[in-house]
Amino acid sequence: MTTGDTTSSGTPSPASPAGAAASPAEPPATDWRREWKPLAWIVGIFLAAYFVPAGADRLQGALSESLALTRDYAREHVLLCLVPAFYIAGAISVFLNQQTVLRYLGPAAPKPVAYGVASVAGTVLAVCSCTVLPLFAGIYTTGAGLGAATAFLYSGPAINVLAVVLTARVLGVEIGLARAVGAVLFAVVIGLLMHLFFRKSEAERARAAAFQEPEEEGRPLWQSAAFFGVLVGILVMANWGRPESTEGLWYGIYTWKWRVTAILGVGLGVILVRVFRARLAAVALVSVGTLAAALLVPGVPEAPFVTATVGLSVITSRSGGELGEWFAATWGFTKQILPLLLAGILVAGFLLGRPGHEGIVPSDWIAGAVGGNSPAANVFASVAGVFMYFATLTEVPILQGLLGSGMGQGPALALLLAGPALSLPSILVIRSVIGGKKTAVFVVLVAIMATVTGLIYGNF
Repeated sequence: MTTGDTTSSGTPSPASPAGAAASPAEPPATDWRREWKPLAWIVGIFLAAYFVPAGADRLQGALSESLALTRDYAREHVLLCLVPAFYIAGAISVFLNQQTVLRYLGPAAPKPVAYGVASVAGTVLAVCSCTVLPLFAGIYTTGAGLGAATAFLYSGPAINVLAVVLTARVLGVEIGLARAVGAVLFAVVIGLLMHLFFRKSEAERARAAAFQEPEEEGRPLWQSAAFFGVLVGILVMANWGRPESTEGLWYGIYTWKWRVTAILGVGLGVILVRVFRARLAAVALVSVGTLAAALLVPGVPEAPFVTATVGLSVITSRSGGELGEWFAATWGFTKQILPLLLAGILVAGFLLGRPGHEGIVPSDWIAGAVGGNSPAANVFASVAGVFMYFATLTEVPILQGLLGSGMGQGPALALLLAGPALSLPSILVIRSVIGGKKTAVFVVLVAIMATVTGLIYGNF
């Protein structure tokens, strides 16, 4: 037997050239087109860990501000703003006839009708950049076109009648009027541009909607109108802010806000029983519990509001048919949106803090960067406004302080047009609804238009 012909186990060994050792196969080259994201995360986390000022007062303060802003948001916005908004979004996706949405807001709807409806709806709601998100998700997933949906997304927090009036009274009539006109134009122009940039995907959505079988007409229009009117009324009245003046119509409505909210709640109970055939005993039990909470905890309107919300959740979740679908859709939007919002608010609080407090970024840097009416100041104000979180109406006192520190009129308007409409938390949620590319284009459009408008207003 010749050596090299077989292995010790008796199996033939592969032939190889004399004197040549078998070389292992070369490993494949790393494809950095796929690996750049993990690398960026690793480098970013390393740099943050390397340069973090551990033990420094500013870091401790930023961490405290992050938690404080999240606490304030949970107390002031989740119960009274987001919970009704989630229920409205669920109702839109379940009860609103899809053909109706397509007729007025769909990709093929006439542009004057679609953008007119989107802008008017936003003006009526007058919510913050986070509360509008469930409503935006509801109409978009039901079939609204991208252009009309993003016009609504911008107009909801930006075209706020009370905020415009407060801006004019505190910061001046000129900037208040410029904010009102700019916000209306922004909503329409941004919606049209979003439709133009993504017209191919919008055409595909329109074709897909055209092949869908038309939904059967459900309940009479007046019943649906009453139902949605009560839900929107509860959202608007429960969040009606206290005006500075103790006189006039706005303050009069404010003094009656909880009475009106209670009346609307009774109306919702009647609709649940008469229209949706909910059990009368269950609705009556929730009503008695809500009244008891109001009497036992006077001066704390959140107590009856929470009682009514929990009762509504129990009734709808334990029901079949449309009420069960309503709760399922509402819960779906809650799971999708709320975690991203809270995570974004934690980050925003850490970076910028609350109004009147500082995060990791010194407020002096911001005040110095927005001084005058230079292009750089307008760009910075727009970009900062895109990522900062403003609760409803808080942008006015913040800008009042910045103007007193030397902020230019142009950057002030740019911040007013970009800030209330977007924030880091809302960007995270928008991305989960329409995707990263469309979200990036929407954010860039808001920043560019705010910058250009600020430059024009500040210099002319």
